[in-house]
Amino acid sequence: MMVEFVTDALRRLRVAPTWVEPLANAIGLVVLLAGAWLAHRVAKRNLLQAVGGFVKKSTIAWDDALLRAGVFARLAHLAPAVVVKLLADEVFTPTGRSRSAFDKCVSIYIVVVALLVIDALLDAVVDLYNEGSSTRRVPLRGFAQGAKLLAFLLALVIISSLLLGRSPVYMLSGLGALTAVLLVLFKDALLGLVAGVQLSVNRMVQIGDWIEMTKYGADGDVIDVGLTTVKVQNLDKTITTVPTYALISDPVRNWRGMLESGGRRIKRAIHLDVGSFRFLDDALLDRLSTFRRLHPYLERKRAEIALFNREHQEDLSVLANGRRLTNVGCFRAYIDAYLREHPGIHQGMPLLVRQLEPTDRGLPIELYAFTSDTAWAAHEGVQADIFDHLLTLVPEFELRVFQSPTGSDVRALRAADDGAAPASSRTFARQAED
Repeated sequence: MMVEFVTDALRRLRVAPTWVEPLANAIGLVVLLAGAWLAHRVAKRNLLQAVGGFVKKSTIAWDDALLRAGVFARLAHLAPAVVVKLLADEVFTPTGRSRSAFDKCVSIYIVVVALLVIDALLDAVVDLYNEGSSTRRVPLRGFAQGAKLLAFLLALVIISSLLLGRSPVYMLSGLGALTAVLLVLFKDALLGLVAGVQLSVNRMVQIGDWIEMTKYGADGDVIDVGLTTVKVQNLDKTITTVPTYALISDPVRNWRGMLESGGRRIKRAIHLDVGSFRFLDDALLDRLSTFRRLHPYLERKRAEIALFNREHQEDLSVLANGRRLTNVGCFRAYIDAYLREHPGIHQGMPLLVRQLEPTDRGLPIELYAFTSDTAWAAHEGVQADIFDHLLTLVPEFELRVFQSPTGSDVRALRAADDGAAPASSRTFARQAED
């Protein structure tokens, strides 16, 4: 053994007996550190480069993930510890105090390196998992962070047992008294871990989902689901951080169903001035019959109404008698026919044109339909085209769109009252009086 050789050499050099063991341990420590440094240098410069070159040439994917996460680089730190463990008996005296302290330091170093390796390995698993097209949307990062937390706690228990000279089982049994303290310290982590399990099992929120949480000001895509926080990239490209457990305790609107359905909803109304509603006369009926989309509806309704009035012998000289066509009803029929042949409307999903309750803003005619393209820009473009067409066509039915009076309208009314208004203003004034 090297320690015996050094001890004998020191004694032959007539070194004082009290200095023989310390000097022998010091010389052994220098040799041991030199061997550890050499092992680290070889592992870093030679073995790690060789492993990296082999990984880059291989066709499998998991070794690339391990290399990117730094698993091999952190494993290289074990080389000095292995050298120290193998040579410790050769350079230290078995009964020396320095040997015991040094063994504890080496053991703690190995535990720390093992913890770092586990951390990098979990990162590699998440990276590899996210690369899979079929499973990349499942938030695995939260589970990985939970595993890291457990590994950290276990490493802390082992290090404490090494420093105190107690068994890890003894240290674990003492944690019962600290349960309340641990629950307070790791409350967010524990809640996040439970929430992460529920989110993944029930597929409530996944990476890439568009969610909306008004309470936290989040409205955008989920880009990361962690152990304690969820990152949401809002539509204005800002990032909002939301507690993970809030996704199961607070209201969340998830738009994933809309994106997966293949249709995006249009739910908007045109407010018509009730004062412009009237029954169709022959002139207006003949003009509306020239509308290709409306012609089949008018032919069917005219025959149906004529048959009804004839069977019931209605006196049509009174407007309240019998059945008649109205301009607002024909407008609804036209909207329905227009939407049913529109190329941007999903014909396999609900399509409805209905009247809502009249208000002080007139009668709302609501369009309820779905566009066949769920992309935001395409959806807004189709919706704008539809309402551009319908709003422009309203006067053809001798209807008016309700609009609150503006300053120019008030001035036109005053000018009409003074008798000095132009023809357009007088027309508006007459309409207002009606």
